[in-house]
Amino acid sequence: MAKPHYKRVLLKLSGEALAGDQGYGIDPSIITAIASEIKEVVATGTELALVIGGGNIFRGLAASSKGMDRASADYMGMLATMINSLAMQDALEKIGVDTRVQSAIAMQEVAEPYIRRRAIRHLEKGRIVIFGAGTGNPYFTTDTAASLRAMEIGADVILKGTKVDGVYSADPKKDPTAVKYPTLTYLEVLKKGLQVMDATATSLCMDNNLPIIVFDITSYGNIKKVVCGEEIGTIVKGA
Repeated sequence: MAKPHYKRVLLKLSGEALAGDQGYGIDPSIITAIASEIKEVVATGTELALVIGGGNIFRGLAASSKGMDRASADYMGMLATMINSLAMQDALEKIGVDTRVQSAIAMQEVAEPYIRRRAIRHLEKGRIVIFGAGTGNPYFTTDTAASLRAMEIGADVILKGTKVDGVYSADPKKDPTAVKYPTLTYLEVLKKGLQVMDATATSLCMDNNLPIIVFDITSYGNIKKVVCGEEIGTIVKGA
């Protein structure tokens, strides 16, 4: 069995990754495929936590740009992340993976409250922990929530699963001359305005020297490859 390169990782998925080609909602075949891949990763001995966006259901920023109160829109976005978190929990538990959902907003009927020490204990016991509802505060994205939670649980790396195989100088679907970067520094990401994570999340990772690996989640087996140290995607780290 492949030996894991990282002991504890935080996997950040966009809500869109769960929607597949339909563009909205949750595609059962995709969430099942991701769950079975996560099961393989946990079998290697790596401790894994998850943060999932809510863009496939509701995007707070888009709603606020159309006149909705930003705080209200962001809270709605947090509830969307909880829908995705519960769907992922269901997919994982169906294939025999122990999972806990922790919510940054109190909703004791469906999820545990976020308690840092409890989350770490779950990870030590080999359970997957899914952090829902972002940071629990409006004006912060799930990227920032991922950076924050990764630091709190002492993760070695943030794995950001996207629909492209790394970070490019431009959108490779629109610009055929776009160049893929194998490695980047945090400052390059911020200066060039590259769409790795938002500026708050990137700055947080830079301050705490937490590497980010951006890779293609749609290709089966990539999560395990990244965890085992294969050089795929783009790694963002200090100079």
